[in-house]
Amino acid sequence: MASPSATFSTRLTKLVQEIYPDLDAHILSSQIIEAFWPDDAHRRKRGRVPSNKLWSEHDAVLITYGNSIVDGQHKPLDLLHDFLLRKMKGVVNGVHILPFFPYTSDDGFAVTDYRAVNPELGGWADIRRIADEFHLMSDLVLNHVSSQGPWFNAYRQGQAPYDRYFFEASPEDDLNEVVRPRTTPLLQEIETPQGPRHVWCTFSHDQVDLDFRNPEVLIEMLRIIRLHIDNGVRILRLDAVAFLWKEIGTSCIHLRQTHAVVQLMRLLCDFATETVVLLTETNVPRTENLSYFGNRNEAHVVYNFPLPPLILHAMQSGSARFLHRWQTAMPPAQLGCAYLNFTASHDGIGMRPADGVLPAQEKARMIETAQAAGGLVSMRSLPGGGQEPYELNCAFFEAVRRTFKGEDEHHIDRFLCSQTIVMSLEGIPAFYIHSMLATPNDHEAVARRGMNRAINRHRWDYPTLLEKLDDPESTSSEVLRRMSERLKLRARQTAFHPNATQFTLSLDERVFGLWRQSLDRDQSIFALHNVSDEELRVSPTAVNLIEGETWLDLLTGEEIDANGEDIVFAPYQCRWITNRW
Repeated sequence: MASPSATFSTRLTKLVQEIYPDLDAHILSSQIIEAFWPDDAHRRKRGRVPSNKLWSEHDAVLITYGNSIVDGQHKPLDLLHDFLLRKMKGVVNGVHILPFFPYTSDDGFAVTDYRAVNPELGGWADIRRIADEFHLMSDLVLNHVSSQGPWFNAYRQGQAPYDRYFFEASPEDDLNEVVRPRTTPLLQEIETPQGPRHVWCTFSHDQVDLDFRNPEVLIEMLRIIRLHIDNGVRILRLDAVAFLWKEIGTSCIHLRQTHAVVQLMRLLCDFATETVVLLTETNVPRTENLSYFGNRNEAHVVYNFPLPPLILHAMQSGSARFLHRWQTAMPPAQLGCAYLNFTASHDGIGMRPADGVLPAQEKARMIETAQAAGGLVSMRSLPGGGQEPYELNCAFFEAVRRTFKGEDEHHIDRFLCSQTIVMSLEGIPAFYIHSMLATPNDHEAVARRGMNRAINRHRWDYPTLLEKLDDPESTSSEVLRRMSERLKLRARQTAFHPNATQFTLSLDERVFGLWRQSLDRDQSIFALHNVSDEELRVSPTAVNLIEGETWLDLLTGEEIDANGEDIVFAPYQCRWITNRW
């Protein structure tokens, strides 16, 4: 029987052979180990085995930019740290700081230096200070770098090793099947000492794709991961990872080498002394997204990307029919894996994950309703020509301002219902800072910056924000208070462990219902959400409350009789009915 170290070496060598079959796998494996564990740094003798102990019901994540809060005087990361301690301690225990590196465009996703913190935000000491208090997630923007950064400038000048860092193609190549999330030209012509070259730009011409066929690119990324881990990062978000590997004549998305690279990173993390969780960002339909769990050997966590459009549709339409249909077909995450549930992030509300779930007319109605609330739409190019909506650009709080019927007095309750669904589902809940603060659409930023996504990337003046949060009558104060109360309550329920049993209930289509049961089977919670503007009733027998148990609605304190009268729901009311509290 092979020793644990031999098992590690064997697995690593096999992955290297799969990714780079023409290179010496043993030499390359040694270089990978040196990159991830420099100077013979200590690693585990045995790798972590898949388990459900990497997370618990206490876990919830706040998503924010490093400069979502500013005051013109202090470092934004200092202000973020202060806000987290003042308002988020005990509410969430994780924070995803979106790219905090020097950059040239796309609000951080065109990185110029992976080894530095953007000096306009602060420094590594500020990052470590936040990491000391919260589980810190950072972005590994590994598909592309800034066209104005030192790597690409060196490429332009033909300097080694960067002359082989970027993916080149020809306008004559067959690129018809390439899947892209943008409408800009895929190739950009560049002058080099060797003459004109065409570099690959999946996202924009300021974001030039790296060429992972060159193992030096992978090794450099592993050195960067090590630097981030050493500075307190414990959750690595693999940005745009689906596009990592390219082969001319293919779709250039989800290729087998891409999955093998994720497996290699997972193997290294499993043997790291630090507990590091890999999260893949793959904004694609369900089957493609779930493929990044692999055989429990790729991502620990994947984004639940269909949730934002499906929850939004339920809130706007007053029916959970499509959300329910999708959820009943969702498999539970495998042992050692979890979903990251959310409705809003720094990007828009992705429409592609709704493909095959929401009919075209329902998507069109949803888009029209969001546009009536001030939202915008971004398009993507289709293989072979044409365009279709890629995402809705709208603050989620604003997106639920209206329903298909129009505006009403239920805006805040409707929004809170949407977020409570996220809290109730199997998985780890994550909340964008602008959802927590009920930030409105920022049309001024769109006009000033010339990009649709700026609508949902407002920068709060900190004194103004604190004044609003100190005013109990303000919308921001009410939403943050009510969200915080529910998240604190959620963290005390073992039935909300990310891997606790989940069963989707078949009820009135206006009610999205889930049964959750703790891993030890001691606590059950029936999480029921009225997604409509109507008062309705649900029979306790329809919910299947067990006789002989005492049931309590955690959100109201009301006792529920398993044999009693119908349970009444006000418009957009949610109930967490449990037998243990």
